[in-house]
Amino acid sequence: MTWSEMQPLLTQGTYDTLYMVLWSTLVTVAGGLPIGILLVLTDRGGLLQNQPLNKALGVIVNIGRSLPFIILLIALIPVTTAVVGTFIGPTAMIVPLAIGAVPFFARLVETAVREVDHGLIEAVESMGGGVPTLVGKVLLPQALPSLIAAVTTTVITLVGYSAMAGAVGGEGLGSKAITYGFQRFETGFMVATVVVLIALVTVIQLIGDGAVRLLSRRGRTA
Repeated sequence: MTWSEMQPLLTQGTYDTLYMVLWSTLVTVAGGLPIGILLVLTDRGGLLQNQPLNKALGVIVNIGRSLPFIILLIALIPVTTAVVGTFIGPTAMIVPLAIGAVPFFARLVETAVREVDHGLIEAVESMGGGVPTLVGKVLLPQALPSLIAAVTTTVITLVGYSAMAGAVGGEGLGSKAITYGFQRFETGFMVATVVVLIALVTVIQLIGDGAVRLLSRRGRTA
């Protein structure tokens, strides 16, 4: 396979991968962020201390994290079909990608929020600050660099998930590698796909690291 033949396939595969990863990241952050914060607030000593709820959330998150993505992908076919109308294509893959990543991201959020200075939390509580004040004025601003790092890690994980999604009709670079590389014994195309994935992950990591450094520097000078 010549470069002129590979280029449109790689371009389309990269576009589909970015499309899946972008939308699933947005859904993951929207779902995982409140769950991660709730895991902290409902824990022992938290402002919303509720051990039964905390344990239930912990169990759900642990179950979600323990399932291999390829198994989850297949198990969620009925759900994906019900939501999107099909289980094939990049749009359909957003559903299992997000569901698979939410528990992972929620734990990262929990870890980031727990790193916030407890003295600041106690100060807000002593002044009568409620949950919105605590979350909006202390937890999220103080944990922001760690949260950005968590998002970066999650996005890179989703890139890997999206490649696996290619095994069941998810399109993207994974699908192109299987269809045009593995099944047709085109080693050159397989190598090109791997190079594009490595470049993609490297760029994402560099952007994430840069954002973390910038926020950390601003935090020190504030």
